[in-house]
Amino acid sequence: MKDIIGDLTWRGLIHQKTDDKLGDWLNAASRTVYAGFDPTADSLHVGHLMGLMVLRRFQRAGHRPIALVGGATGMIGDPSGKSEERNLLSVDELRANVTSIELQMRGMLDFDASPTGGVLANNFDWMSRFGYLDFLRDIGKNFPVNVMLAKDSVKSRLERTDTGLSYTEFSYMLLQAYDFVYLSDKFGCELQVGGSDQWGNVTAGIDLARRMRSVQLYGLTWPLLTKSDGSKMGKTESGAIWLSPERTSPYAFYQYWINVDDADAGKCLRFLTELEREEVESLDASRAADPGKRESQKRLAEEVTKLIHGDGGLSSARRATEIFFGAEIGDLSDKQLAEIFADVPSKELAKSQLAGEQLSIVDALVEAGLAKSKGDARRTVEQGGAYVNNRRVESIDRKLAASDLASETVMVLRSGKKKYALLRFQ
Repeated sequence: MKDIIGDLTWRGLIHQKTDDKLGDWLNAASRTVYAGFDPTADSLHVGHLMGLMVLRRFQRAGHRPIALVGGATGMIGDPSGKSEERNLLSVDELRANVTSIELQMRGMLDFDASPTGGVLANNFDWMSRFGYLDFLRDIGKNFPVNVMLAKDSVKSRLERTDTGLSYTEFSYMLLQAYDFVYLSDKFGCELQVGGSDQWGNVTAGIDLARRMRSVQLYGLTWPLLTKSDGSKMGKTESGAIWLSPERTSPYAFYQYWINVDDADAGKCLRFLTELEREEVESLDASRAADPGKRESQKRLAEEVTKLIHGDGGLSSARRATEIFFGAEIGDLSDKQLAEIFADVPSKELAKSQLAGEQLSIVDALVEAGLAKSKGDARRTVEQGGAYVNNRRVESIDRKLAASDLASETVMVLRSGKKKYALLRFQ
């Protein structure tokens, strides 16, 4: 058995644990461990990646992971760490979300028939069999209300004057606690792991198992993924960084990690990659000696993008990055170019202008806003500073045609080293 607690400790991935001797217990035999993921969207995001990586580490250390999708708990919404109640999703929305995130989990964990083969579970499968009275009689009677009120996830909401806590959300703790009991009964699961905001739910499950089954279960939480300023990581002005390529392209995903602050790079390397300690500490030293090289960020972006999007996704992200820094452009889609040049100005022209050599490079530079006048455009071309799809224009007499499109409808113009503009032909 690999020393999983030792590995998690040096990575900074232990926030709280229920037993100081948890490491000895884990090293003594293969254990079954679970983490839950509520399907509030049709994709997991960077915050969920912490849980997937912890389960992956447990599996590679010789333990069996259970990835629990909250088909039932997702109908309510976990109040932990939330300042207001979530919008409730329909059954059809939840089912679609469950299907999507299950596919993402299969890309991160091995669900085979080996002793450490993972289990993919959905708590709707057992919670849907309960009637309301049955649940209150069998489960609810084991929950002292004063203990529930003392949990931080509940107490913080009750202390707010602008919003309260609905009975529905208050009941969430009972559902998650019973999940632990059920997984213990069916799969011999003895350890629940989760983010630090889940501590109350984790300990509630341990207490319920003691009351209902007289068994000892364990819990461990990791710190939330935050930046050095305390804000959540994986959030941008345009929204969350998702694991789905349809929601966040491999290029945008790669760029997010390339641009991580130096103060956060070391933590991300530890939390989100499988790099060994020696390499991580070497990158720490390099970052301290010469932060301008950004070696930590490059390695981080490579590892996390490859993990989530595979070799193909990493290759396309690298190619897109090279394009933005001057590599020739061709055989891309409108969508790919829109992602690469998301912050670049664009101008729409009639596609008919590409027929019959109507549009000169001089006029195109003016239309795109890369030159103030035709005279300015001519000087740019004559000085070798005009580019079409990152290929230098050699003559001011150059005419543009449909063959110059970099994608279905887009042409990329550049003036100088990094001044870009797009022409869209409709």
